[in-house]
Amino acid sequence: MSTLQVSAQKHLRQFVEQIERLEEEKKALADDIRDKFAEAKAVGFDVKALRQIVRLRKKSASERQEEEDMLAVYMHALGMLDEDSETASAGTLVAAE
Repeated sequence: MSTLQVSAQKHLRQFVEQIERLEEEKKALADDIRDKFAEAKAVGFDVKALRQIVRLRKKSASERQEEEDMLAVYMHALGMLDEDSETASAGTLVAAE
């Protein structure tokens, strides 16, 4: 088994220690985010909806539209849309095909 030179060992140790610090920061941030969702829930907001909004805001308008169009196509194929929804989404379904 070969060993690393002293300088490489120090470099490796620095990387590992930096990664460990970042992991600790990541955990602290995750705890902060969880606390914010709990705070929002405590004042009456729906956490599931908030999570979806946060997820959607990360996407562009075109990405969101594409996702909505695909969802409409799948729901139509599964018979999950009523007549009013089918008529209203007909343009969306045509655009997605």
